[in-house]
Amino acid sequence: MASDTSAPLNPSPLYPSIEPYDHGLLDVGDGNRIYWETCGNPDGKPAVVLHGGPGSGCSPYPRRLFDPDRYRIVLLDQRGAGRSLPPASSYDTDMSVNTTPHLIADLERLREHLGIQRWLVWGASFGCVLGLRYAQTHRDSVSELVLTGLAAGSRAEVATMMRGLRRVFPEAHARFAAGVPEAERDGDLAAAYHRLLESPDPEVRERAALDWTDWEEAMASQPPRTSPRYQDPEFRYGFARTVTHYWSQDHFLGGPETVLRDLPLLKGIPAVLAQGALGLNNLIGIPWRIAQAWPDAELVMVDDSGHNAGARGIAHELVAATDRFSARGAA
Repeated sequence: MASDTSAPLNPSPLYPSIEPYDHGLLDVGDGNRIYWETCGNPDGKPAVVLHGGPGSGCSPYPRRLFDPDRYRIVLLDQRGAGRSLPPASSYDTDMSVNTTPHLIADLERLREHLGIQRWLVWGASFGCVLGLRYAQTHRDSVSELVLTGLAAGSRAEVATMMRGLRRVFPEAHARFAAGVPEAERDGDLAAAYHRLLESPDPEVRERAALDWTDWEEAMASQPPRTSPRYQDPEFRYGFARTVTHYWSQDHFLGGPETVLRDLPLLKGIPAVLAQGALGLNNLIGIPWRIAQAWPDAELVMVDDSGHNAGARGIAHELVAATDRFSARGAA
């Protein structure tokens, strides 16, 4: 599920807009090149931004959550997303080499390419999943974490999004379930949609992508609104294809609760977890479970906010966190 990072509701907590001072495409193997950019102070404390989705791509907004005088801010588009090549929106792109272990290896290649020893990891939504697993498997590369739209990539989270919310949004869910063949409506909806999105028939793929993003919008915003990016058929297909690819495979984590199980590995790494009180993962206690198992993480609940890193209250807490961690200096 994508956290909306396109624009804040109120820009007052944010630093001024900035542009990259460097960017490039890094060859990470498997025929993939990932887009990266660096902003702020070249000699500042390194921080890397992990976008949501998976597959939504990075936007300029997270640049404004960091003091540009104190941070060297690294943004990237994960495999298949945004400006990275080849795009998931191309039907012939090989998705078998787009998995969480691949994304983690890409982060290490990029860190080494940029000559960074350790960096603060910022993540939203799926960026939380990726950031948590990256820190669990490469803790010496991570100085701190700042996470929002909390998610752990568990099977229970996907089940909530696919079926658990049908009583909350019955009309929207009925339309969503009707988008797959009748024989598959009582099964794994993420896997069923993934099969449709891999169909050789472009009309089938286009219809499935539209049905998928309509359900995403119904869950993410009330009343439902249509994000401008979902109006782009190319983005819509690449995004839906990537999300269902991950959701139908336990996010390629090797088990239904891998990230939650391994939270004790994060002991000693400080973090701020800024969570909207209206976020859907609160329904199954994901933020609480993360905070309980990770004493070094501070959980901040923000009233009147949901799964939106651009909400004013969330933005305020994110900026406060990066400001606080900037005082720890570059690692």
